[in-house]
Amino acid sequence: MNKLVLLTLAASLASTVPALAQQTEKLDAAALAKIRDEGMNRSKVMETAFYLTDVNGPRLANSDGLKRANEWTKAQLAKYGLVNANIEAWGDFGRGWDVEKSYVAMTAPYYHAMVGIPKAWTPSTPGPVRKQVVVVKANTEADLAKYKGQLRDKIVVMSVAAPLKPATEGAIRRLSDEDLKKMAEWTPAPPTRDVPTTTAQDGRKAMAALRAAMADMLVSEGAAGVLSARGGIYGTFNTSNGAPYAADAKPVLPEIETAPEDQLRLIRLVEAGVPVEVEMETKTRFQTQDLKGYNVVAEIPGTDKKLKSEVVMLGGHLDSWHAATGATDNAAGCAVMMEAVRILKATGLKPRRTIRIALWGEEEEGLHGSRGYVKNHFADPATMQLKPEHEKLAAYFNLDNGAGKIRGIYAQGNEAVAPIFQQWLAPFADLGAGTVTLRNTGSTDHIAFDAVGLPGFQFIQDGLDYFPTTHHTNQDTYDRLIADDLKQASVVVASFVYDAAMRDQKLPRKPLPAPAKAQ
Repeated sequence: MNKLVLLTLAASLASTVPALAQQTEKLDAAALAKIRDEGMNRSKVMETAFYLTDVNGPRLANSDGLKRANEWTKAQLAKYGLVNANIEAWGDFGRGWDVEKSYVAMTAPYYHAMVGIPKAWTPSTPGPVRKQVVVVKANTEADLAKYKGQLRDKIVVMSVAAPLKPATEGAIRRLSDEDLKKMAEWTPAPPTRDVPTTTAQDGRKAMAALRAAMADMLVSEGAAGVLSARGGIYGTFNTSNGAPYAADAKPVLPEIETAPEDQLRLIRLVEAGVPVEVEMETKTRFQTQDLKGYNVVAEIPGTDKKLKSEVVMLGGHLDSWHAATGATDNAAGCAVMMEAVRILKATGLKPRRTIRIALWGEEEEGLHGSRGYVKNHFADPATMQLKPEHEKLAAYFNLDNGAGKIRGIYAQGNEAVAPIFQQWLAPFADLGAGTVTLRNTGSTDHIAFDAVGLPGFQFIQDGLDYFPTTHHTNQDTYDRLIADDLKQASVVVASFVYDAAMRDQKLPRKPLPAPAKAQ
């Protein structure tokens, strides 16, 4: 980032932050130099990422893969020298689910191997199933009626509503100085008294109702299986769940999510009157013995007699979707957080406060791991009844926006913390990190902390090819990780955590929110 942008950011922050918070931070230059040297020259972050992805495999919520990753990360954190390493239950989740076999191909009018994988929490086929294809196009529940009596013993191909878009040039993208400047200058809009239900919210509810009605109809009509697609290009497909994970969920059909190119070919052939046949076989396994969800936690004990009872937390979610190995979402974030605590132990630094890492489970289904942990340890957002640990948390730092380098941090609307973060980032301007924005990025685990008035923050990251290519797709593999980006991120995180652990006071907090049930 150039000096002009830095000066602009500083001036912007100075005009919006209370004077009381604009004190000079006491930074330990020697300690930060040790952190940078260890993180840049003796990094283990890619090795950690390799074990999380290639070795442990996909880590769907409550799956065997996530259990393997939980055990491995617990052992690895203990190996680094952290204490109190534990796999801690956060509460009830639901069924586990694993894929043991998956195959799909068009067999008529000719053979073509297709790209796909079963949707999560869908059942097995009764061995290989080779059936005629029927295309179902339904935009409303009323549209389903015309397919009654036509689906028995057929493989149903769901229509692909939107045509494929060509790939954009320069899919790997980094934030420009102008992007970062806009983020730094962002100010929140004035609050409105009434927030009516939006058209988008109504649309999502209608779509959910349509999917439920369609699933019921396919079962009652006796269809043999389902092929579906929702986004992706050039053999990339998005994945999701095709059934609820609840232990008492209603039965659904075997379903494979495919690449749109394969799906569209089937649809074109059927619409042209060409008979189409597909063979599919899925073997999936449900785990119902243990319905709980878990987080992995471990600590570096504090050394200050007065401050060691206070805690600085860092974390990312360990679970992933199952079409790939969850490298950018979110093995990268977990590997960085594990590397940050490894760096702090390897350098021999002695934090005043206790540092606690948490690798969350079941984030993809609704931030369950972090929300359960916050409810168990700090407060229930529904009532805002605070537990004793609430006062002891100094800060929580999260990483879960892909595998790009850190460019700054979202201050989550906390004006008092912004100038502190600006000073903490100053030593990393040469590494491209220098932006503080009052904006929030949602949909990840810092939200659970913010919901009960705790200072929880997510770092700003370069997007790279996260949303165009890897996010929740079959391309989310180790090969998408860039070592230099993860090294840089590990150094920045380790330094932030150390700064928070050494500070005389905890980070400033926003006012406590109202109980969620009262809002």
